[in-house]
Amino acid sequence: MPTYDFECVKCHYRFEQKRGFNDNGDVDCPRCHGEVRRLFSVPPVIFKGSGFYVTDHRKPGTGDTESMPADKSETKKPEEKPAPTSSSN
Repeated sequence: MPTYDFECVKCHYRFEQKRGFNDNGDVDCPRCHGEVRRLFSVPPVIFKGSGFYVTDHRKPGTGDTESMPADKSETKKPEEKPAPTSSSN
């Protein structure tokens, strides 16, 4: 069963309670038996496995990070060739 966070509207007491997905009953504050509201929080994210680090996709033998550009503004742009001019004689 998932655990949910609640906060009392009256006394601002925060607590956790395990509830099933199909539980529709009202939840009361365990201290003052007042009305509570459910709090939403960000779930923790755990990165497991390969592919989450810069070193996972680097070619073998390239150990230095200074040769890698920090952003796109540092990358070299291809040289622009002047537009051909037509000469009419």
